[in-house]
Amino acid sequence: MSTTAAVTPLTTADAETLVDAARTAAETAGVTVSVTVLDAGGHLLAFRRDDRAVLISGETSTRKAYTALQLNAPTADLVDLVKPDGPFHSLPTALDRPLLFIAGGIPVHRDGRLIGAIGVGGGAPEQDHAFATAALERLAR
Repeated sequence: MSTTAAVTPLTTADAETLVDAARTAAETAGVTVSVTVLDAGGHLLAFRRDDRAVLISGETSTRKAYTALQLNAPTADLVDLVKPDGPFHSLPTALDRPLLFIAGGIPVHRDGRLIGAIGVGGGAPEQDHAFATAALERLAR
């Protein structure tokens, strides 16, 4: 019989670290964003929308996080898969909860296990991805 070591789940303190780090990276770049952090079950742990961020950024950050969580992959890596000639072209409309295949969502892992996801919306897709990446780097310290 083998036992698997328990992995500490994503905590609200972790989620706040992710939000703060993503917002700091965005502020440094002069970009206003929304940041969403979900736990492994897809439940909201933290959310913050900058005062001047476009309203839709709240929805896009949440959908990016959800997509990264459900597919356990950065949304930046999935964009080509849902193009009309891609193998998953029907996936965006196949589920009740819409997925969003725009860069800015990244799964969060601890000890090799999926524990949540972060989504950033409001900047250009490559900026949002960079802000989410910066947040994960801070959490890893």
